[in-house]
Amino acid sequence: MHDLNYPDLYLQMILESTQTIAVVGSSIKPARASYRVTRFLLDKGYRVFPVNPQYVGQTIHDLPIVETISDIKDKIDMVDIFRRSNVAGETIDDAISMGAKVVWTQLEVIDYKAAERAENAGLKVVMDRCPAIEYPRLIGV
Repeated sequence: MHDLNYPDLYLQMILESTQTIAVVGSSIKPARASYRVTRFLLDKGYRVFPVNPQYVGQTIHDLPIVETISDIKDKIDMVDIFRRSNVAGETIDDAISMGAKVVWTQLEVIDYKAAERAENAGLKVVMDRCPAIEYPRLIGV
């Protein structure tokens, strides 16, 4: 079973080596965590690609929202997943097939079988964590 106790150095290495992030489940609603995390990641200098089929054609923080991660033409380093655990595996499988380096699921999003598939495909996996919490803790403001 996948261990959710990630060494700080592992998380820091991911955050420092990542340049492009697809945020799956991005919301246009300011009250939603995905809205705030998308802004945080942009403010830290990441290139962010919002993904949410519900909001295709709209924008979040002036970025166009796409339907799926396969609609992103750039190389994606990390796929940050704001979806329920019971459907997160689909997105993890998409991340594997598109050649992402990391899948990162947000707080309370856990799918051990999908995490194992990702690790077996050579991806780094982080589950049940938020980069907007880990970044200030490990890298600073």
